[in-house]
Amino acid sequence: MVEDNAPVKRKRGRPRKSEIAKPKNRPIGRPKGDHSVMAEMKQRFLARRDTNAVLESIFRAAQDDDHKNQSAAWKLIVDRILPVSSFDKDKLGGKPTVNTTLSGVTATVVEPESTKDDFH
Repeated sequence: MVEDNAPVKRKRGRPRKSEIAKPKNRPIGRPKGDHSVMAEMKQRFLARRDTNAVLESIFRAAQDDDHKNQSAAWKLIVDRILPVSSFDKDKLGGKPTVNTTLSGVTATVVEPESTKDDFH
C-alpha cells in the first residue's frame, strides 16, 4: 500500500517563496523577555567580588602583544567599555549633535587683456 502522508521530495534548485516565507504576524526586534535576562546577567556580573579581576584580565590581554586574544580584548574595550557616544556627550555638554561645515569657493575676477597691439 502507498501512504498518503509521505513527504514530497523536492528537486534541486531555488526554494519556493511559500517554503521560505516568514509569518506575517511575527514581531520585529528582540524577543520578549530578553531585556530582563540581560539586565539580570548584568546585575549578577556587577554583584560578584571578582568583577575587577575580569576587567583587569581583559586590559592585560589588550596590552600584551603576544596574547592570542589581543584583538578580541581590543574589540571588547572599544565596543563596550569605551563607546564613542560617551566621549561626544562629555565634549558637547551631554547632548550628541551633528556638526556640518560648509565652505564656498571665492570667485576670482578675470580682467580682459588689452586688444591693442603694443608693437605698432
